[in-house]
Amino acid sequence: MLSAKMTRDPADNAPSRIAAARRIVIKIGSALLVERDSGRLDAAWFDSLVSDIAALRRRGQEVLVVSSGAIALGRRHLGLRSGPLRLEESQAAAAAGQIRLAHAWQSALAGYEIPVAQILLTLGDTEERRRYLNARGTLETLLSLGAVPVINENDTVATEEIRYGDNDRLAARVAQMISADCLLLLSDVDGLYTADPARVPTAQRLAEVRAVTPDIEAMAGAAATEFGSGGMVTKVAAGRIALSAGCHMAIASGRVLHPVRALETGASCTWFIASANPARVRKQWIAGSLQPRGEIVVDDGAAAALAAGKSLLPAGVVRVSGDFRRGDAVLIRDLRDQVLAHGLSAYDSSDAARIVGLRSHAIEAVLGYRGREELVHRNDMAMVSPHG
Repeated sequence: MLSAKMTRDPADNAPSRIAAARRIVIKIGSALLVERDSGRLDAAWFDSLVSDIAALRRRGQEVLVVSSGAIALGRRHLGLRSGPLRLEESQAAAAAGQIRLAHAWQSALAGYEIPVAQILLTLGDTEERRRYLNARGTLETLLSLGAVPVINENDTVATEEIRYGDNDRLAARVAQMISADCLLLLSDVDGLYTADPARVPTAQRLAEVRAVTPDIEAMAGAAATEFGSGGMVTKVAAGRIALSAGCHMAIASGRVLHPVRALETGASCTWFIASANPARVRKQWIAGSLQPRGEIVVDDGAAAALAAGKSLLPAGVVRVSGDFRRGDAVLIRDLRDQVLAHGLSAYDSSDAARIVGLRSHAIEAVLGYRGREELVHRNDMAMVSPHG
């Protein structure tokens, strides 16, 4: 049985998923950004998308963009032939095209007085724990400063063995990394069909997918454009990642002006519907999937603050035990040895031990660097029920 619906969404569902999102990731395929015949940026379409992003920002929503197009722009600039490129040619095209792509984003969003930051990631940056934490921290800081991060895979250094090779799954990993509520995959297809509609005229578009089953995976096909490296296979894989992170995801055609606005007004697409929100999923992961590497004992004042939803500050810590690194899971106990929470430490155990009992403003003087004010941030903490 398919975990999907083939009827269209009720009119209010899709708009509400976008409007209710605090944090949105938008992935744009190369075939949308770059004109096939000229190899240049499609300026009219690009400006309409930027207008949509500015509208989201005016509503107070945070936006991250995963933007393809660097290789497509760079290959024209370098005079590379049409058709598949060798790895070294793709990397050269990416190096030449990335600077043009970043400049286009910076110039367009500057017209709305929105700062832009470029982030280039590799597979390891989203898979290896400490690099993941560094990338997550950078993205969180950029968002807090009001910037729109524009993200792409670092094609100039990645090899075939250590790269995503598509921005669909990269976008889903970014959404997972920063606990996004909504991921919009904009490409040249308007959703997931029961079969390839170009070959099977009776194929039907799925309105909703609530679980990525083998039947859902069997519906996916191969990449269909020379500019893109993804296809329905990678979009369904992205859907699996998004659902596991508590993030709704839409597969939608971007071949209209103002594609985000079109989605909000009922454009056809396929929604992957998450059953839990990102914060709940993350806390479940912290509580149930990570082996604690150490313990932190807190005083009664800190225990009360944690119960009230606060972060754990060094001032409330009595002692630290175990051998753990920044980002490792730890148990947080009170003075009566009761486990209060599971959390991710912002410091190595050696540094955590040195700042026990200190006010946050004194951390830099002791450690010689300015770390986080919190030993465990509330977003990286899962409280334990007093009833077990």
